[in-house]
Amino acid sequence: MKKIVPSIILLALVGFMSGCVTHIKSSVTQNPAPTESFSNFGRFEMTPIRLVPPFIGQEANEKALVKIQENLSARMNPTLATWNAKGSATTAPRTLLIDLSIPEIKFINATTRVWTGAMSGSSAVILRARITDKESGQLIAAPEFYSKAAAMGGAWSFGASDNAMLIRIANRLADYLQGNYDKAVGGPSGAEPQS
Repeated sequence: MKKIVPSIILLALVGFMSGCVTHIKSSVTQNPAPTESFSNFGRFEMTPIRLVPPFIGQEANEKALVKIQENLSARMNPTLATWNAKGSATTAPRTLLIDLSIPEIKFINATTRVWTGAMSGSSAVILRARITDKESGQLIAAPEFYSKAAAMGGAWSFGASDNAMLIRIANRLADYLQGNYDKAVGGPSGAEPQS
């Protein structure tokens, strides 16, 4: 009987921990180059990031969305303003439309981390961009970006690594947009190659 009780406790803990595993992954490690450099366009529009069901209305994920948007806006609003100013001298400039969505997210906030530590599992997010020529509808690029915060890192940092994930995902998209302005080269997604 003494050997059975620890075994039952261990199995219960393993079951509880596996129930909190984050299954959000991306198989995209490198985004291909756009069909043309973004500097070929004279106007630039970026939609607000939107969550995709079933993540809409989940409080922690909605708050994470706001933070990702703030981080992205801080990086890209000045850049887009500069690009639009350059293009204003162009006659009949083409418009590059950057449509953004989050199809998958699991965000563990600091309060949850303090109370549950690593048992809440990892945080993870996928951000997709559909970049088109607004006038023709032609697809220019469809990059995907990934960021994750490990469960133990979140526990040890009391949620700081979860919040850093929100900065990383915004930076990955901003780096891709800025990196493909002068020359179409593609860029990393942030996902690691799966073994």
